[in-house]
Amino acid sequence: MGTTTDFAKRWFTARGWKPFTFQKQVWAAVKQGQSGLLHASTGAGKTYAVWFGALNRFARSAPAVETPRKRKPVADPLTALWITPMRALAADTARALQAPLLDLQIPWNVGLRTGDTSSSERARQSRRLPTALITTPESLTLMLARADAHTALSTLRMVVVDEWHELLGNKRGVQLQLALARLRRWNPQLIVWGVSATLGNQDHAEQVLIPQGGGINVQGQTDKKLQVDTLLPPAIERFPWAGHIGLKMLPQVVAQLDDSASSLVFTNTRAQSEIWYQALLEARPDWAGVIALHHSSLSRETRDWVESALKEGHLKAVVCTSSLDLGVDFLPVERVLQIGSAKGVARLMQRAGRSGHAPGRVSRVTLVPTHSLELIEAAAAQDAVAQRRIEPRISPHKPLDVLVQHLVSMALGGGFVPDQLFDEVRTTWAYRDLTEADWTWALAFVRHGGLSLTAYPDYRRVEPDEQGIWRVPDARLARRHRMSIGTIVSDASIQLKFWSKGGGGKQLGSVEEGFIARLKPGDGFLFAGRLLELVRVENMTAYVKRSTVKKAAVPRWNGGRMPLSNELAQAVVTRFSEAARGEFSGPQMQALRPLLEVQQRWSGLPTSQSLLAEALKSREGWHLFLYPFAGRQVHLGLGSLLAWRVSQQQAVTFSIAVNDYGLELLSATPVDWVQALSPDLLSPDNLLRDVLASLNAGELALRRFREIARIAGLVFAGYPGAAKSTRQVQASSGLFFEVFKQYDAGNLLLAQAGEEVLREELDIHRLEQTLAHISQLRLDLHQVKRPTPLGFPLLVERMRESMSSEKLADRIRRMVSDLEITAGTGKA
Repeated sequence: MGTTTDFAKRWFTARGWKPFTFQKQVWAAVKQGQSGLLHASTGAGKTYAVWFGALNRFARSAPAVETPRKRKPVADPLTALWITPMRALAADTARALQAPLLDLQIPWNVGLRTGDTSSSERARQSRRLPTALITTPESLTLMLARADAHTALSTLRMVVVDEWHELLGNKRGVQLQLALARLRRWNPQLIVWGVSATLGNQDHAEQVLIPQGGGINVQGQTDKKLQVDTLLPPAIERFPWAGHIGLKMLPQVVAQLDDSASSLVFTNTRAQSEIWYQALLEARPDWAGVIALHHSSLSRETRDWVESALKEGHLKAVVCTSSLDLGVDFLPVERVLQIGSAKGVARLMQRAGRSGHAPGRVSRVTLVPTHSLELIEAAAAQDAVAQRRIEPRISPHKPLDVLVQHLVSMALGGGFVPDQLFDEVRTTWAYRDLTEADWTWALAFVRHGGLSLTAYPDYRRVEPDEQGIWRVPDARLARRHRMSIGTIVSDASIQLKFWSKGGGGKQLGSVEEGFIARLKPGDGFLFAGRLLELVRVENMTAYVKRSTVKKAAVPRWNGGRMPLSNELAQAVVTRFSEAARGEFSGPQMQALRPLLEVQQRWSGLPTSQSLLAEALKSREGWHLFLYPFAGRQVHLGLGSLLAWRVSQQQAVTFSIAVNDYGLELLSATPVDWVQALSPDLLSPDNLLRDVLASLNAGELALRRFREIARIAGLVFAGYPGAAKSTRQVQASSGLFFEVFKQYDAGNLLLAQAGEEVLREELDIHRLEQTLAHISQLRLDLHQVKRPTPLGFPLLVERMRESMSSEKLADRIRRMVSDLEITAGTGKA
């Protein structure tokens, strides 16, 4: 075994590199057997900090003299696990880890085990695991669900969790917490390190990863230089007040891409990436073959090709989504463009770090606004990045659906003794206060389905044997469970394949079932940068052919609406406050000044000390526009709450529209908002009671329960090639929901569904904070004669959500024409 920095010193010296202080700190900590969290800028050298820590402590050099038969020395047994949140990162990580091994003659090999790993490679790993295995939380749990898991993982000494911030705040992270608890039980001396570049609450992140304590927090000594700038529209008077595609900026984006050798163009949705890719090709047909598209619904083959071509410097630009957010190393990329607001500081910094991805290089991101008010968001983002106001990530608390799944997995992985597993589970941060009652319920649920499912054999998943060890007695149920391991739940997807007379053609990727269900054979749509025509749908596969149709639908995927983060929202309000004082610093604010002056002339500007509200009477009815700047999720709950509270005082029905800046309440009957906007209306008192009364909480909980039911194993999504439709899965979970409500009201999964609605869909904690904050602000209520620049996007939002045979663009054009708004002069 080498000394403290033998391998690192030799390899760095050979390349003329000088290690950073934080790298040496990690090497020293790992040598002493310490676990920890490494937080350093993107491209600063985090990977080699933890990797050489492992090599220095656990590796040995190969014999200098070869054996007579010149055989390679047998690789060391499994020593390190490298956990990655995305399969796309695995291959790139493997190349980085492999590089020093040959140079230093270290007899270690590196392997991959993800959902993309071939069956032959899995079989090879079953016989002998590599020394370092790169895997995902789901694949790790699958390994733990093998009967020989303890033996196979007995030599493991170190675990590295890459991009820890991506796992910390969700159920995948909880799944990993449970897996680490099992590994620590088998090896109490296990060293665990988390790696991240964008964490706003490092202490919490360390506690969750290393709940036993004794960890060390290593901080990169210098922040990487991030250059954030903004593309400005040529004339603010002609720039849209609302929208999210941003094609008005296409000429400027083309010019920026032309000036750079290699760029990434990030969009927030897959649909937007499809549209922008097609628009760039139409603007510059000569770029065909040197620009590409990358998002998670494209086939693995396509994504691999794009990533490889980008690394080798063959592509001028790639239009992408969050599929390229994380630590893939693309050295040729000079700059990043972000279409629309990134909605969060951490996300923007992460994307910026895809350029200049090497120590000492500057990362540059250029913000491309899709509508006028995103200019102020761009200025605020610049401020927040400079101040490193990164959003915190909080681990979920005691999700019982994940626990239930884990119990079945551990029953497969050699079985468990309840008392021992209870103590093990309680060592995790997420389940640190798991009660005996919770545990008893979970055991009963996996043994016979709880109170209401006892009669059904499919829910007798785990039973104790004669020795008191709980195991899965049914091979069919075991196989079904292994296929369902994981916490990622999405709508059922339809595979896309080219149609051919001889059978199945090339696979293109996947779209959500609901989109295809709205099409009929012959309809055209845009996918993977191609115009396609639907031929037929069969066995969850849509067969398509190329189309020459001029107009085509664009697939819509869920998850596209990201709420504005609290940190970025605060920075936006600060910029509005400066504008209210007549301060317009920076090119974004100077460009936006005419529009903000219109807003102030027609109404007012929100500030840190005031809550802006606008009342408007139109042909539609009586409108209230309110601007708390708390994000879409909070505004949805707040709008419902205010509507319900007003309706308790007078008979009135409201339509509600929300965006990240505010909300609109529209009624067909008069409301005196001067009287209605009282302190009681905005009070946080009795919040939970009033929120539950104001919403269809049962329907929201049912929708949430569908996800919980799938994670807990109540609903099986089907076997490969015979997947159940979304409608079947939803019907099954809905049936369980009603059965539990009627016959098993104490079922803890029902309670979890309600808690998740409040915590995640309505963000009840932030809603309470928002009410407490705005109740202290001075109410600045204006009676306006026309929709203001802040109010107009809310009108558009309501139109977007309503059903109409008239195109949205035509409806907006007609409304603007009726209002005769002239933003540049403020006349109406």
